Amino acid sequence: MTTTSHDWSRADAMTEDEVRAAALKDPDAQPLTETRLARMRPVPRTKTMRRALGLTQEAFAARYHIPLGTLRDWEQGRAEPDQTARAYLTVIARDPESVSRALESGPHA
Repeated sequence: MTTTSHDWSRADAMTEDEVRAAALKDPDAQPLTETRLARMRPVPRTKTMRRALGLTQEAFAARYHIPLGTLRDWEQGRAEPDQTARAYLTVIARDPESVSRALESGPHA
C-alpha cells in the first residue's frame, strides 16, 4: 500500500475567502441549495437499525416477522411504516434481543 503525502502549505496560506472561492470552483463539491436539501431523503431508520444489528434484509425480516417486501419498501423509501409499525420498530431499536426472544418462543394467546 502506498501512502501519498500532500503539501498543505499552499492551502494553509489561503484566507477563508480564498478557500471558499476555490471550493466553489469545484463542480463536484457545491453547497446544497434549499431545493436539493428538500429532495434528499434521510436514511430510513430500519436500514440503520438493521445494519447496526449486522443483519441482512432477509435475516431482519425473518427475525422480527416483518414481510420482506414491506421492509424493502421502507428502506427504499417507497412506503413509510404506519403508526403501529413505527411503535414496533421503536421497541426493536430499544431492545432487539428481547423482541427476538419473545418471537422465538411462539404465540402466547
